[in-house]
Amino acid sequence: MVEERSHISVCICTFKRPQLLKRALEKLGHQRTEDLFSYSVVIVDNDRAESAREAVAACANGSALKILYCVEPEQNIALARNKAVENSSGDLIAFFDDDEYPAEDWLCNLFKAYQTYRVNGVLGPVRPYFEHEPPEWAVKGKFFDRPTYETGYKMDWTQTRTGNVLLERRIVEGIPEVFNPVFGTGSEDIDFFRRMMEKGHVFVWCNEAEVYELVPASRCSIKYLLHRASIRGSSFPKRPVHRMRNIARSIIAIPLYSIALPFLAVLGKHLFIRNLIKLVDHASRILAFLGWRAATVREI
Repeated sequence: MVEERSHISVCICTFKRPQLLKRALEKLGHQRTEDLFSYSVVIVDNDRAESAREAVAACANGSALKILYCVEPEQNIALARNKAVENSSGDLIAFFDDDEYPAEDWLCNLFKAYQTYRVNGVLGPVRPYFEHEPPEWAVKGKFFDRPTYETGYKMDWTQTRTGNVLLERRIVEGIPEVFNPVFGTGSEDIDFFRRMMEKGHVFVWCNEAEVYELVPASRCSIKYLLHRASIRGSSFPKRPVHRMRNIARSIIAIPLYSIALPFLAVLGKHLFIRNLIKLVDHASRILAFLGWRAATVREI
C-alpha cells in the first residue's frame, strides 16, 4: 500500500499590504517539494474593505497554485489566524507573515525536519531583507536580526513566533480558539506555543528553512522601533506566567536604563537606541499593568 502524501496548508494573514502579499504568493508558486508533499495557500484578509482581494485574484489567475481567499472583518491578528486554521485543509499547517517571502526550499526543509525529528512542529529563521541601504546604527545594533539556533534545537515557548512555522493540524483540533483573541495586537503566537508546550507538544528549529522579511526605509527609524517596543510591552499583562516577577524586574530596570542612557549615547548611537528600546519596553509593561496601554495599533 502506498502511503498518502502529506498536504500542507500555507496560511498568510494580511492587512492592507497587497503588494507585499503579491510578492509572497509569487515566491510560494515556486516551492520545491521533491514529491514529498502537496501544498495549497489560505489567505486571510484582516481588512473589512478586502484590500487584498485583487492581488490574490491576480496571482491565482493562470497559476497552478490553489489559493483560498477569505476575510476576517474585525482587525485582530488572533482572529485572523483562527480563520486561517478554520479554512485550512492540510494535515500540516504552515504560517508566515505577509511582509515576508520564502526561499524556494523553505517548505521542503521544514517538512524534512518535521519527518526527521518526529515532532509536533518546526520553526525557522526570518532574515531581514533591506529595501534600501540601512543606516549604520541599524546594522551595528542588529535591530532587525532575530535569534537563530542549530537545526534540531528544541524550542522554549519564549523563543517562538508564527513568522515561519510548520504545525501538525491534529494538535489544534477541537480547540475553539486556537489563538486567543485577547492578544489582538500581538503575542498571540507566544501564548499559543506556551499552551501547546504545556500539553507536552514539542517544537524544534530548522535553520535551513529560511524566509525573508522586507525592511522598508520607514522601519529603519527610532520611532518605529520604539513603537514596536511599546506594543510588546503593552501586551505583557495578558501573559499569565511569572507576571509579578517580571513586573519587579521592570521596576528595577527602568531607573538603571535611565541612568545608563547618557553614557551609552557617548559610546555609540546603536547602544543608546538598544537600551532606549529596553527602557520603553519595561515602561510599557508597568503602564499596561496599571491599566494604561502605551500602544494599541501596529504600524504597517
